[in-house]
Amino acid sequence: MTTSTLSAAQPAAPRELTTPAEALAAAAHAFAARNPKSARQYELATGVMPGGNTRSVLFYEPFPLAMTKGEGCRLWDADSHEYLDFIAEFSAGIYGHSDPQIRRAIDAALDDGLNLSGHNLLESRLAKAVCERFTSLQSVRFTNSGTEANLMMLAAARAFTGRSKVVVFVGGYHGGVLTFGRGPNAVNVPHEFLYARYNDVNSVARLLHDNPSEVAAILVEPMQGASGCIVGDRDFLKGLRELATAHGALLMFDEVMTSRLAPGGLQSTLEIVPDLTSLGKYIGGGMSFGAFGGRADIMQLFDPRRSGALQHAGTFNNNVMTMAAGFTGLTQVYTPEAALALTARGDTLRDALNARFSAANVALRFIGVGSLMNLQITDRPVRSVRDIDASLNVFKDLFFFHLLENGIYIARRGYVVLSLPVGDAETARFEAAVASFIERYGHLLPKSKETDRQ
Repeated sequence: MTTSTLSAAQPAAPRELTTPAEALAAAAHAFAARNPKSARQYELATGVMPGGNTRSVLFYEPFPLAMTKGEGCRLWDADSHEYLDFIAEFSAGIYGHSDPQIRRAIDAALDDGLNLSGHNLLESRLAKAVCERFTSLQSVRFTNSGTEANLMMLAAARAFTGRSKVVVFVGGYHGGVLTFGRGPNAVNVPHEFLYARYNDVNSVARLLHDNPSEVAAILVEPMQGASGCIVGDRDFLKGLRELATAHGALLMFDEVMTSRLAPGGLQSTLEIVPDLTSLGKYIGGGMSFGAFGGRADIMQLFDPRRSGALQHAGTFNNNVMTMAAGFTGLTQVYTPEAALALTARGDTLRDALNARFSAANVALRFIGVGSLMNLQITDRPVRSVRDIDASLNVFKDLFFFHLLENGIYIARRGYVVLSLPVGDAETARFEAAVASFIERYGHLLPKSKETDRQ
């Protein structure tokens, strides 16, 4: 065979993809080709579950990965691919997948019986640890999720104030039935909600002025997590505290996600004391968990010794696995020192990633606080969901598939979460994957404009 024949037999060089849509289609096709067992698992699931799914946030096209094993900060899927876990169960998995102290606590609890049909010796111990850690909580009650915790906070606020309306924020997320994105949500509970703009205290003042003596509470996340880690300005959040006090409403902080960002939650960093706070995620040690608490005079509404006390049921509110794992995690693993260190690690990583985007002159940035961050397709400040152009989500999708190809697992919406097992080697690998993304797709990415840079 001649040299010219050899050359003719070579496959043509791949054509450079010229549009983001082309690049995304190619990435999705390659993803599907690499994961036939996950595809088969998804096909099986669709036969018995709507869309093969029982948790909407986990779905993505062409099909979601099926995970089979986790260890430390690593995951393995059905096709035996290994990933660095940079989503950490959407912030609940702060301890990783196999913390030995958490495991010993769960094993010890199981040794003494799974369901004890009454009060146990573990629940007040965890309650004391939670109240000591989050000092605005003078007393606390447990639930099975952050969603339940927020529902109970709303019930408490309405009963305590005798009012019916609640101020919430466009882009806010307080659970599966308390979702306030860009439009109506058919599964939301039917409270009387008044919609304000995040980081705009005047929009709240107008609602309070227009609804005198009718607003029971202002419900807010100190950082809007599900909408993309949009950080609340300190002045905005302090303004909410002042408005709530002036109008006789309760200020309720949803710290289900943000409580991890400082030893006493983000409220301790902000130096703002809410009337009620909801917690969840990691505080259960990886088990199903939620909690709400705050001022003693409000929480005493649930005291069963009182005539007419509010009822708060839940078979698994004090289940021994959560009580044991939560106490061990909060007091022995995610100590105040560990919280500060993880927040610092996240800040360092976010700054390094944004420096790479800036140097490449592309209009991409990670926003957030500490160990919680989200990719946004802009290099301008993001103060509310109004500053996020959903038509550019193709770039988040492309980023997601690129990271999967490089063995890194995040949420498709660009949400990134650090867990305690993530160390320097893991963050260095994440940074390298971002660098290769810029190199691979830089010709397609939106460019920064000098006049728009922060």
